[in-house]
Amino acid sequence: MACSNITQSRHAGFTMIEVLISLLIIVLGLLGLAGLQTRMQQAEFDSYQRVQALILLYDIVDQISVNRETASCFRFTTDTAIGAPFLGTGSGGAPACGASGVAAVNAMAVAAMTEWNNALQGAAETKGGASVGAIVGARGCVSYDATTELLDGAGAVMSGTGIYTVAVAWQGTSSTIAPTASCGKGLYPPAPAAADETIRRAVSTTFRLARLN
Repeated sequence: MACSNITQSRHAGFTMIEVLISLLIIVLGLLGLAGLQTRMQQAEFDSYQRVQALILLYDIVDQISVNRETASCFRFTTDTAIGAPFLGTGSGGAPACGASGVAAVNAMAVAAMTEWNNALQGAAETKGGASVGAIVGARGCVSYDATTELLDGAGAVMSGTGIYTVAVAWQGTSSTIAPTASCGKGLYPPAPAAADETIRRAVSTTFRLARLN
């Protein structure tokens, strides 16, 4: 009888240990699943931001092509080492334009840059008075390389035929490789946090404007 009681106690002890181990495995599995879900949500959000950045990128490319006469006004990023000045988060707004002798044409260029600046800041959607309709910390840069201007048949430089570089930068959700585009360099995350280039994201493209005679 005593042996039977001891055996039952041992069985009960083993059963309790098995239950605890099973619970531990379940908890660890749930924690792993929660972590995986969080990473999936981050990846999905990063993907969404990249798509929005590309839309903004090609929007200004189209605007420069449309405003060909005042294209030089869009070359506002003069310091390509740090990607400044820029439009979007923390910018002072669109620069003035005087490339054309017609005020209305200049105004169209300023309006296009202002619209892009507002889009980068998410002005299309607001919440509590704040703009929330854009990617996180969006900034846009447009630079021009005059050394790449083409030559005509007589060997003369054709003004305005150089390479434009357009870039859109934003803040990612996690660390990765620092982008090569300099737009917004050193500005992510926002101050007073120390700059971390591994969370800055950027997309860029280059193009020339066709010379129409």
